[in-house]
Amino acid sequence: MAYTDREDLNYLGQLFMIGANQTPFLNAIGGLSGGRTAQSFLFPVAQPWALNSASQPAITEAASAAAAAATTYTRGQDTNTVQIFKYDYAVSFAKQSTTGEIAGIAINGDQPVKDELAFQRMAQMRQMAVDVEYSFLQGTYQAATNASTAAKTRGLIAAISANAVAGGSAYLTKAMIQELLREMAANGAIFQNMAILCNAYQKQGLTDLYGYAPEDRNIGGVNVKQIETDFCMLAPMWAPYMPTTSVVIAEMSACAPVFCPYEGQIIADVPTAVTAAQKGGFIYSQIGLDYGPEEYHGKITDLLDA
Repeated sequence: MAYTDREDLNYLGQLFMIGANQTPFLNAIGGLSGGRTAQSFLFPVAQPWALNSASQPAITEAASAAAAAATTYTRGQDTNTVQIFKYDYAVSFAKQSTTGEIAGIAINGDQPVKDELAFQRMAQMRQMAVDVEYSFLQGTYQAATNASTAAKTRGLIAAISANAVAGGSAYLTKAMIQELLREMAANGAIFQNMAILCNAYQKQGLTDLYGYAPEDRNIGGVNVKQIETDFCMLAPMWAPYMPTTSVVIAEMSACAPVFCPYEGQIIADVPTAVTAAQKGGFIYSQIGLDYGPEEYHGKITDLLDA
């Protein structure tokens, strides 16, 4: 987008940001100031290992007295990558100085933006937050194998493979949620701090499934905020950037943002050199999602959304 100039008009009235700008998942796991740091783009999220299937040993006295072959338990490594987030802004000297020029209706009042450069910087920070939220939920993995390949962090939905239930283009049901919880229990989910991430449509579906409204002459409606299950309490979390056809049960204690700092800064606000009658800079950060063992999470996909 071009730099901001006097053709970008000022108006009277209170500022309101519209659109889906909430970032509940990012906020819950640390936001843009929490999490941990890494010294490279690639970073480990888990070192998984597993026991053998349970069985009853049948060892004779004679066998126990003899040497036996050793058993080795092997380990693996799951990884993800940070990716670059960069947002440029620039304002002409003329635009920065003409805060008194007003478009729109002419009434008594004062336009609220007195520092156009600060406003544009703030807007870019908010844009980065929603882009990080989207990437953490719906991101597809790509490693930066060279300088011409963009690194892309793996989002939570793409990370989950062990615990997955196909919705079969049907409405969300309790049976689907129960099946997913059974899968998660069988695969070692720890059920410490569980949230069920969903868009607006599926959030209403959860309320319809689990809500109960006692009769009252003055109050009606239900908003389910906790769901008791056999394994844990589930906290429904409305996340606008969740796909409309999916829900995710996430172990929030295993999730955190990872930053690869630039000169010690996890988010750098870098001013650009002034070589003409405009002033600006860019917001720069290298961020990825640490989701821990993917077996701690589960997903239901291919749900009906209308």
